Formats: sequence, structure tokens, C-alpha cells
Amino acid sequence: MNPRMWLKALQVVPRIEKDHWQRLDLIARWLIATRAVVLIMTFLSAVLSGLFALRAGAFQWDLWLLVTLGLILAHATNNLLNDYTDYIRGVDADNYYRAQYGPQPLVHGLLSKKEVLIYAVVTGLLAAACGISLVILRGGHTLLLMGLGAFFVLFYTWPLKYIALGELAVLLVWGPLMIGGGYYVITGSWSWQVVLGSLPYALGVTGVIFGKHIDKLDMDRHRKIHTLPVVLGETLSRRVLTGLLILQYLLTVYLVISGFFTPALLVIVLALPVFRQIWPILSSPKPEQKPEDFPDVWPNYYVAAAFQHNRRFGIWFMLGLIADVLLIKLVLP
Repeated sequence: MNPRMWLKALQVVPRIEKDHWQRLDLIARWLIATRAVVLIMTFLSAVLSGLFALRAGAFQWDLWLLVTLGLILAHATNNLLNDYTDYIRGVDADNYYRAQYGPQPLVHGLLSKKEVLIYAVVTGLLAAACGISLVILRGGHTLLLMGLGAFFVLFYTWPLKYIALGELAVLLVWGPLMIGGGYYVITGSWSWQVVLGSLPYALGVTGVIFGKHIDKLDMDRHRKIHTLPVVLGETLSRRVLTGLLILQYLLTVYLVISGFFTPALLVIVLALPVFRQIWPILSSPKPEQKPEDFPDVWPNYYVAAAFQHNRRFGIWFMLGLIADVLLIKLVLP
């Protein structure tokens, strides 16, 4: 058992050699292979769906737990399939971006193609088991939502990412599908207000993938992977990324002014210091070499900045929503 590595894998993408890998337990290997550090974004979406359900007075623990586990396992499956698909298509050859910032199990010889597929199939089957359980327990449109989730898991890497639809897919998945859909499965009712309320956080997750695609823009262009930043170019993409992060604040303020959220959600302004901290990164071209004072996540640059902001914004958004629920339930009955 390697609980320290479990914790590390939830915080960063560990750089690890093959001999060290072979001494790890199955859980640690799974966490590293699935890039568990980014699964936190999915967990937070599941938490938000539960808070919206609690806000509506229709929260159910059993359904929320199944939603949360199913979403995390589905995201993990997507990450495994992403690596497998890119590897067999030759994308990860020649020291491609994905192989530089952390272990790519196939490129670095940590897992065979068969082993990666076994990881993906088992993880996917567990996700499907959660989904089927929810279909049986909730019924209604749950099967449709499960089908949409399966579509994005299977086809995000190809062809969606290749035709400049990957970023839109992320926005739709982490907001309307995960939070709005999770709310539906927990409560049994669909709410467009909840979908709108999910967008401030979903915009941040979209910013993370946008930053990643800016970081590897040149490599993707060379491999004819037409992500949105490849289509827009670096300068315009940096402006779009900045706009996405600013829109998180503006949309939250609008939802407070419109009366959907209580002023408790204005606590998200406490994420602004991080936004100011990353502003010099967003407003300038990427340097050729890793800056001296930059964290050991290179060549992640824009994605590291967006991820740092998203984690801080997401935490304050969650805490603000918790306070919002308490105000509604205890102070403003």
C-alpha cells in the first residue's frame, strides 16, 4: 500500500520511473494512469449537483453517491482511452506534449496496450454499473443522460478534439451534463436554472482544457489535431481563455443580481488574488524555456495557471453555495 503516493497523485501528476512504478500498489498505479489530479474537477461538479439538490429540498444520499462515483469513473475511463487512442494513432511519438509533463503509461513502458485496455474496460464497466443502477432507480431521462455521457467518453479524443469541438464538449459535460444531469438524477426534475448556475464552474474547467490546448498548439498543428486554439492561434486563444475566467465572475454576479443565488456566492471574489497572480501569464506569449521561478510542471504553462485558478474559484464557489443553502434553509424560509 502506498497512501503517500495516493495523496500525491491527487495533487500533481507524479514524475515516476519504471522501477518505482513496479513497486506501487494497484490503486497508486490506477490513480497515476488516470491522471487523478484532474478527477478532482469532476468530483467538485458532483458536489455542486448535490448542493443544488439539497437547495431544492430533494437530496438523496444513495443517488448522489452513485452519481459521484459514476462520473469519476467515467472521467477516468476517458483519460485512459485518451492515452490509448493517441498512442495507437502515433500522436504521442517523438516526445509529444503529453509525455513531457508526466508519465504516459504506454510511451514510458509502464503498461502494455493490453493492460491499459484492461484498466479502461474495468473502469468503464464500473462506471456503467453506476449508470445502470441510476437508470433503474430513477428512470425517466436518466438513460438519455447516460448515453450522452458515454458518447463524450468514447468520442472526445477522436473525433471531437480533432475538429475544434473538444472545448465545447468540456463546457457541456462539466456543466449541463454533470451538474444539471446529476441534479436531475438526484431530484427527478430538470432545471434550466441549475444548468445556468452550473456554468460559472464549467467555464473554469473549459479554461483548463483551453489552456492545455494552447500549451501544445504547435505540436497539435503539426499532427493535424485542430483544437480550437489551433484554429484561433495563440494570441486570440489567450484572450479567449482570459475571457472565460472573467466570465465566471460576471455570470455569478448576474445570478446573484437576478435573485437565483443569494449574495453568499459573492465569496468567489476571494479567488481574484489568484486571477491577478496568473494575469502576467495569460497576457504574454509562452516563453521558450521554463522560467526560473516556475513550478516543476513544465511544459504546462497556461493550463497550470488555469488549473490553479479553477481550483481556487471552484472551492470558493462550493463554499459560497453551501452558505447559500444554509441561508435559504435557516434564515430565509
